[in-house]
Amino acid sequence: MGIRARRSWPLALAASGALLLSGCAQFDDSAGGQSWEPAPELTPEVGPQPDLPEADSRRLPSEPPTSQTPIPPPDGCKDFDKAVIATCLDTVSAVAALPTDGSTVNAYAAERKSGRVFLVGNGTKKSEVTTLPVTAAGDGGLTGLALSPTFTEDRLLYAYLTTPTDNRVVRFAEGQQPKPVLTGIPKGTTGNRGAILADGKGALLVATGDAGNPAAAADPKSLAGKVLRITPAGKPAEGNPKPDSPVIASGLHSPGGLCKTTDGARLWVTDRGGAKDALYRIEPGKTLDVPAWTWPDKPGVTGCADWTDMVAVATSGAGNIQNLPLTEEGSVGGKPQVTMDGANGTSYGKLSSLDPVTPDVAVAGTVNKDGGQPVSSDDRVVLIVRQPASGSGRD
Repeated sequence: MGIRARRSWPLALAASGALLLSGCAQFDDSAGGQSWEPAPELTPEVGPQPDLPEADSRRLPSEPPTSQTPIPPPDGCKDFDKAVIATCLDTVSAVAALPTDGSTVNAYAAERKSGRVFLVGNGTKKSEVTTLPVTAAGDGGLTGLALSPTFTEDRLLYAYLTTPTDNRVVRFAEGQQPKPVLTGIPKGTTGNRGAILADGKGALLVATGDAGNPAAAADPKSLAGKVLRITPAGKPAEGNPKPDSPVIASGLHSPGGLCKTTDGARLWVTDRGGAKDALYRIEPGKTLDVPAWTWPDKPGVTGCADWTDMVAVATSGAGNIQNLPLTEEGSVGGKPQVTMDGANGTSYGKLSSLDPVTPDVAVAGTVNKDGGQPVSSDDRVVLIVRQPASGSGRD
């Protein structure tokens, strides 16, 4: 796939037997007590341009700016890169973008180690929403975050986190304590990382690690190493391969992220296995044993975004974006084009979660304070703009 070389702004501008279901909690389905109006639909032609913060008509960019002026380095928590919408966080393991009318970009950002969740953006001042109790030993902690499938009505968020006894899904609203949704997901010394995503059809997808036990990923009685599909109340969702089971796919080890097309017709999960990193297309009822693409060099795959004609995969080890072109049938059609590595676009270091804001723009978090080389404004939340895909045919 050939992606046009751009200046230092190319991708980021201003502009995720019976099963042990006893942990499914029952609780009040009331919302967060706040009013919310659905945001107008945003199209690529109406992209925001937050690189002009003084203008009243700010829009997300559909094309990178043309100015060649170098971006000054950060000064403490102040970052002069207009792609950066939040600074001075700690290990931003998960992000969840809010609906937008195109004038601003706001998102929730979660810290893996502290369990803190912030509201950030170019249209709001950074503010702490809540602190979720987490155990962050090894790769555990707060690793997944998603808006409720009915967020515009209930203002609820869902999180995947590690406790002293298990990994679990919880839900919360601003100003309220978290409530358990699905508990009892196995916990280990490793393999605790998880991801969560609304599937676009009223259910939640949950990717779970194998808790350091690869055999658990193939065990139908275990919730470890699986892709689960549950209702917002934690029950198996309607339409699952087995009506009494939340499991729709198995075979994961340490998932980095979940992503989908806008309509949820195509689903992906990234995974870090023992010998390689991989991207899998999720097919309900099947084992994840034939990856769509693998990385023997193990760049540390994390979040992903399906841009219809390509899948962008973020990495925390290599610190770049791997752009995989897709055929019309939705299979990977060529080698990944590497961008945002410093040589091919601005590098923000180790990247974690991705969450699309529009069909052309995504929010990403950095995890440079977790073994990277942080700058003074790290860790950060940044905007990423998709690049046009070209080329096809697997090499």
